[in-house]
Amino acid sequence: MRGEGWRPLLIALGLLTRLPIPWRGVPADARELGQSVLYYPLVGVVIGLVLAAVAVCLPGWLDVGVRAALVLIAWVWLTGGLHLDGLADTADGWIGGLGDPARGLAIMKDPRSGPAAVVAVVLLLVLKWNLARVALQTQALEGWLIAPLLGRVAIVLLFLTTPYLRAGGMGAEAARSLPRFWAGLVVVAWMVGVGWWSSVWIVAIFGVVWFGVRRAWMGRFGGVTGDLAGASCEMIEAVVMLAWVWQWQEAVR
Repeated sequence: MRGEGWRPLLIALGLLTRLPIPWRGVPADARELGQSVLYYPLVGVVIGLVLAAVAVCLPGWLDVGVRAALVLIAWVWLTGGLHLDGLADTADGWIGGLGDPARGLAIMKDPRSGPAAVVAVVLLLVLKWNLARVALQTQALEGWLIAPLLGRVAIVLLFLTTPYLRAGGMGAEAARSLPRFWAGLVVVAWMVGVGWWSSVWIVAIFGVVWFGVRRAWMGRFGGVTGDLAGASCEMIEAVVMLAWVWQWQEAVR
């Protein structure tokens, strides 16, 4: 693609990363926002490549725990904490809503974070740090490619199959304008690719967790929001990374 044809990809990179993207700050129409969702998994690959490069370039004389912390810091910085914010809001809305969808969604819009949000983010970061430490020890670097990729496949699949609950904002525009046929094709292509390159078992784990997460969102809220999509991405990343590290450890025994 040339010229304006690159805009959906640049929009996706600008929305999901802190990379210096020319699009950042330039208004996008609904069609471009919808098309940008198709590139979310590719953005996950870019994030994974950066993380793998950071892991490889860190000096071996550094303690493995310190190296894992630096990779995790790069991970959070690279995404701007976007999906962590979604996880925090989701935790507050899930617990504070007391099963009332409207109350939960209202709490999720509150910019303040409650105890549930803090606990959820801290626990997830502790898990990711430990997974990064084990991945560095076992040289299971491919996990940093697969986890961010499937985390963003999860978002595309949610937008494709789940009602979007917020009326305004870029998330609503993107979900409403998503090219559904191409989105389905993108999801299938990436999942087949991961299954072929990595293992069908990883894809199966992803599918089970994604289905469970979607069912939880539908049961509690009746659909999905940007916060719920971000929380899904974070949870899928952690579970996929856990499955990859476990599989790698079993293979090298």
